[in-house]
Amino acid sequence: MSDSLHAAKASLAHVGRVAVLAGGNSAEREISLRSGKAVHQALRKLGVLAEMIDPAEVSITTLRGFQRAFIALHGRGGEDGVIQGVLEFMQVPYTGSGVMASAIGMDKIRTKLLWRASGLPTPEFYLAGSDERDLGFPLMVKPALEGSSIGMYKVNNAEELAEAIRKARQYDDNVLVEQWVHGPEYTVAILNDRALPSIHLETPNTFYDFDAKYRANTTSYHCPSGLSEEDEAELQALALEAFRLVGASGWGRVDVMRDAQGQFQLLEINTSPGMTATSLVPMAAKAAGLSFEEFVAEVLLSAKRLPQESRRQGHAPKP
Repeated sequence: MSDSLHAAKASLAHVGRVAVLAGGNSAEREISLRSGKAVHQALRKLGVLAEMIDPAEVSITTLRGFQRAFIALHGRGGEDGVIQGVLEFMQVPYTGSGVMASAIGMDKIRTKLLWRASGLPTPEFYLAGSDERDLGFPLMVKPALEGSSIGMYKVNNAEELAEAIRKARQYDDNVLVEQWVHGPEYTVAILNDRALPSIHLETPNTFYDFDAKYRANTTSYHCPSGLSEEDEAELQALALEAFRLVGASGWGRVDVMRDAQGQFQLLEINTSPGMTATSLVPMAAKAAGLSFEEFVAEVLLSAKRLPQESRRQGHAPKP
């Protein structure tokens, strides 16, 4: 065991029982189970008393016996503030963003409204059926409350647009129609208020869809991303600002594209990113010198101390 891994193991010696929350009922259940398994194995390797808990199969009251929760749930019920609210009510410290930031970050439309109001660059967009305007073609159609590129379509004409909106509404009533960005795609992982090295994504698919993310062996990941030092600093600073504006904390990921004019354009934020063998955040952590186990340890150690926990320790908030 390396010195750094030994130090991570030592720092986790007193965290108590940890629930690794994975699975759930969202459309991303399969990916969440894979993420949870990887996190669970890492914690066990670090000597943590960790157990996999699937909220879709076990009563949520089971969590009362745990001292911390590592949220590896993706999508609705796990990434949208719901499980975070349950954990706060049950007084179980948890990883990642709080209730409000999770709810905002899960909603692509509200996230983009917040960024745009703050002057951050994001592609033009509208809510299907409301405030529609001519953005030209091609366009991207996205369910507002889904992840892993589920229900997303690139469209090239009005007929395709109508069909894509119909299909996307099978996942969510609110559908985002977004201006297509011609250019390379990047992602920036965030860990405890610092940006990790960016990753440049390349796929022969029309875009970085579910297949390119989890099934295809033709997707290329470049980390370091190949950006100049100046551009890398600009991208990292933008990702951090976008992350903070949503109120996100702990860890997460910000997805970005670079348009034909060289401007970085914010796409979306992930407050509970994938942790599978092909996931992006562990890749960025490795480039920053962190093993998967070390990264998991740092995320777990950042689990929120809840107000109730402070009061039990005699640190009541001021009236």
